[in-house]
Amino acid sequence: MSRPAAARDVLGVHFRNPVLLAAGTAGYGRELAGTVDLAALGGIITKAVSLQPRHGNAPPRVAEFGGGMLNSVGLANPGLAAVHETELPWLVEQPGSLRVVVNVVGFGLEEYAGVVDGLEDITGITAYELNLSCPNTSAGGIEFGADPVSVRRIIELCRSRTRRPLIAKLSPALPDIAGIALVARDAGADAISVVNTMPGRVAHPDGHPRLGHGSGGVSGPALLAVGVLATCRVIERTGGMPVIGVGGIRSADDARQYLRAGAVLVAIGTAGLASPRLPERIALELERDGA
Repeated sequence: MSRPAAARDVLGVHFRNPVLLAAGTAGYGRELAGTVDLAALGGIITKAVSLQPRHGNAPPRVAEFGGGMLNSVGLANPGLAAVHETELPWLVEQPGSLRVVVNVVGFGLEEYAGVVDGLEDITGITAYELNLSCPNTSAGGIEFGADPVSVRRIIELCRSRTRRPLIAKLSPALPDIAGIALVARDAGADAISVVNTMPGRVAHPDGHPRLGHGSGGVSGPALLAVGVLATCRVIERTGGMPVIGVGGIRSADDARQYLRAGAVLVAIGTAGLASPRLPERIALELERDGA
């Protein structure tokens, strides 16, 4: 039987196609049951998992504007114990070849490794995506990804707890995103996700912020060019390290922008919120046309 041209062998496993659902936009998969055919996708990156439950930021948490969307959810999630007992067992048992990547967050260096360690006994997890855009609460709120020492230590700690692939997710606001990717690679990361959201703020006509937290993360069409450039830079600096392209994808042609830049997989987020079956249609188009 011939192999589908859109299929990918990445991180030691087979992906039906290169299309993933981006972290934070599809929950833990259960939220899309009955609406999206998860089996038609290459994989899903789950909503964040932290050691303890997080209620997140004050509402409003989402605001649309001309260039896309702002969100300030605040990494709300039910915490490691609930995800371990309820969410992931359901997700990994879904039919088909859907690959499950768990997004991991922490607010101290050890917290990332604690989450990874707590999920190691669940069969069916393909990889962990480490969200290095989280604020280091013990260092005044600076993003972990902005500090090479923190990046190296987080990945080393997680590497000591698992043999599963580790993916470092980086912020587009980093002054040298490729340099941080190189640090991540040398510390034991297997792949890089670029990019996370870009910091931003929008206000009502009276100047009052439209988000309860004041500022948030920009996502949507404007991130396409940013993410494609980051993909090129990371691949060039790291000598061809696997990259997951994230940001601004609304069509198969957008996905191809990342793939032509060298990304091995792509992740769709904001566009899927507006049209939940769009990622499925993009995946099917890439399969039909051989990506």
